[in-house]
Amino acid sequence: MIQSRVSANSFDPSRNLSDNEIAELIELATYAPTAFNAQNWRFIAVRSAEAKERLLPMAYGQQKVANSSVTFIVCGTMNIHLSVPTSLKPSVEAGIISQEIYEGWVGASRNMYQDNSTFQRDEAIRSATFAGMSLMLAAQGLGLVSGPMIGFDPVAVSKAFGLAETDIPVMLISVGYPGTENWPQKPRKAVSEVLTLA
Repeated sequence: MIQSRVSANSFDPSRNLSDNEIAELIELATYAPTAFNAQNWRFIAVRSAEAKERLLPMAYGQQKVANSSVTFIVCGTMNIHLSVPTSLKPSVEAGIISQEIYEGWVGASRNMYQDNSTFQRDEAIRSATFAGMSLMLAAQGLGLVSGPMIGFDPVAVSKAFGLAETDIPVMLISVGYPGTENWPQKPRKAVSEVLTLA
């Protein structure tokens, strides 16, 4: 599946995804890993004509925003140490981790992130990136195509879509049915160029 994934720019504007299909994509994306299982991410699904029109100029006129079924604003969230207690509790209740491990991880996350906004931001970007890749693979698995974008105005997007100060918009990902003008998978570098065995 991963070998056939492309970064799509061409989408069929006549085909939409239902809200349930959009929710399914996000459910699959949330199986991505995060530090301490914090799940420090947020997704805004830009799917209505009005919302697409609002986002389009902030994405520098990239037509896939208008033509795709949905464009996700993928955010990582700051203050990861504040979300860890809540996100970890179900793992204790399910018997996956012990109360001792829970308390250790809660304390470790507080020590690592509480007074380090740079590390919080780094973690937010990491978490959103993991989720973004998982979202694109989920779309591929459902017969859809996706196109990630870093070309957008994060300040304008944050304001226009009511993001909190703790939400970091990391990327946009358009998802939908393929149009007719997508390139095939571009050649990849040889493994020997990117792998060092130590």
